[in-house]
Order: sequence, then C-alpha cells, then structure tokens
Amino acid sequence: MLSKSEQEQLEEQILAPYAMKSHLTRGREHPIVSDTIRTEFQRDRDRIIHCAAFRKLEYKAQVYFIQEGDYYRTRLTHTLEVAQIGRSLARNLRLNVDLAEAIALAHDLGHTPFGHSGERALRRLMEKHGGFEHNAQGLRVVETLERRHPEFPGLNLTWEVREGIIKHTTSYDHPIPERFDPDLSPTLEAQVVEVADEIAFNSHDIDDALAMGLIEEDNLREVGWLWEIWERARAVGPDVRGSDRVKYRVLGQLIEMQLLDALEATEANIARLKIASIADVRAARRRVVAFSRAVAANNELLRDFLLRRVYRHPRVVRMVTKAEGFIERLFELYCRVPDQLPLECRGQIESEGLHRVIADHLSGMTDRFLLEDYIRAFEPTLFPRW
Repeated sequence: MLSKSEQEQLEEQILAPYAMKSHLTRGREHPIVSDTIRTEFQRDRDRIIHCAAFRKLEYKAQVYFIQEGDYYRTRLTHTLEVAQIGRSLARNLRLNVDLAEAIALAHDLGHTPFGHSGERALRRLMEKHGGFEHNAQGLRVVETLERRHPEFPGLNLTWEVREGIIKHTTSYDHPIPERFDPDLSPTLEAQVVEVADEIAFNSHDIDDALAMGLIEEDNLREVGWLWEIWERARAVGPDVRGSDRVKYRVLGQLIEMQLLDALEATEANIARLKIASIADVRAARRRVVAFSRAVAANNELLRDFLLRRVYRHPRVVRMVTKAEGFIERLFELYCRVPDQLPLECRGQIESEGLHRVIADHLSGMTDRFLLEDYIRAFEPTLFPRW
C-alpha cells in the first residue's frame, strides 16, 4: 500500500520540474488532519465528486435541454469528457494528473440550469447587484455554498484547485480572478483543463447537432478541414453514407488530432519560453498549454460554423428564449415576494443580500427542478404539489 508520503516522493521522481507537486500546495483556508494515503489533490478530487453540486450536473443542460432526450450531453457528461481528455494531456506532459482531474471535475460547478442561456439571464439580472459569472459562482460553490462540514463552509479545497476554477479561460469563459494572483498565469494543470474543455465541446457539439437533426452531414462541407477528415473516415470502410459509425470515427480522429497538436505545441512553447519551474509557468505572459496556430485557426472556423448552424438554429433559439424567460420570471417573483424563498435561503438574506441569495438559489437548480418551481409559481394547476 502506497502511503501519502511515498506518493509525494513518486511525484518528485516522475513529474516534470514545472508540474505542480502535491506537497508544494499553498494549502487550505481551514486546517484539517492530513490523510495517510491520499495526496492533497486526490483528496480534493474526491471531495468534488461527492458534493451535491457535482451530482446536480447530471440534470443541467450542456447545450440541449434534458427534455429534448436522453442521448445528448449534459453538464455532467461534458465534465467527465473534459476530465478524461485532461488526464491524457496531463499524463503525457508529465504533469500532476490528480490536480488536472480535480480542476476538470470542478470547472463547471457554478453553471446555471439551461446552459449558457441561464447564465446570460442571471448576468443581466445581477448587473447592478455584483454581477454573475459561472467561474466565480463555481468558486462560491466550493468556498461557501456547499455545506458538508460543521467546522467551516464549502469543501475547503486547496488553493491550486480553487485557482484553476476561477482562472478557467476559454472562448466562452472570461473570469476576473481577484483573489488569486490575477497578474500571474495558473498552473499548467489548470491550463490543460482549458484545452481539454475546448476539445470536448468542439467534438460533442457536432455529435449532438447531427443526432438532433440540426445539421446534416453535407453541412460539414462548410468547414473544409473537418470535411477532409470526414471524407477520409468514410473511405476507410464500407459504411454507408450517413452511418453513425463514420461519425464516431470522425469524432475520435478529431479528438486525437487536437490532443496530439496540443501536446506538440505545448512542448514547443515550453522549450521556446524556457519553462523550467512553476515560477516560470506563473511568470509567462501567455498560456503555455495551447494549440498550434493552424489548429487554433481551424477551431475558430468550427466555432463560427456551430454558431451559425447550431447555436442560432430556430429550435435552439426557441429553447434559449424559453429558458431565459423562466429564470427572469422566477427572479422577479423572488425579488417581489422573498417570503416564497425556502427558509434556508431566507436565513442568508441579511448577510448576503437578497439578489445574491436569489442568484445562488436559481443557479443551483437543475433544469428539471427549475421547471417544477416555475410551474408551481405560475401554473399551479399543472403541478398540484405546492
């Protein structure tokens, strides 16, 4: 049986000099008794998996609402895909896989119901009340809102995991990490999760859009580099046109291509920037873990295609419009009649403020629960259980 100290020694022997070692953590806000067999980042990973906010991700939408069907990605399945890709990247770069996995599993804990449409609604509603941003909300979840320990609020995660949550930056994420060295870059493990996130949604948004019938196979011709992969995959075997097996072959190749490109580009950046320590990582003025310029440009073309063909599809716009309306009406109702809030929420109003309490309450809901709450509030005859 490997003890914690033996695992920490293995990290020193195996991991790269610029990887974040467990024993070098800045620690936790609240002191706890050390574990005998788990490193600090392994312990964080386990705390995240067992928390209520993580379980709720199963019923929070990624792009398509759960009412559309059981096949499409949820926020939970997306998170698991990011964690899997992140582990592969971290392992091959000789980084701390446990830290990367913990950040990946926590990176969407602050997401609202109904995906980015829910966040847009809350951002508008909270504009004059401190704002709303899902990475900041994720940090709030793990520091304050989760209640698993009588001694302190939150999950009491290490500084590095919390930094990875608040500094998570992609084309959809632009956080402001005020308390976490905002002028310094995060660990390479946190940067790995950013790239893994992009790889995951680039592939699964195509998969789900094809499955929903929002786009057809021939529409992919608009993304030349992706169509070339599709044509090569279709030529490999005897699959008929439109077969799902061709699609899965393409998506597997797409993930592998982006993963290998990120590994090669990152190694080149490490050499070019002379990254030899964690201090070098933090001092770097740009992300070290990244795609090559060619693949980054290709991904921009793919995002433009998805925006035009998928995210602005009438069926998706209808879902988004309805979702934002649900959240806006409930937010306004709770502002007007705060006594309708659950008792535990009302107890937080004096210390946190009414608007922040409402934002916490709504953002913590699953899609299904928010719909039920909406029906109870505005269509009670459809849902008699008040």
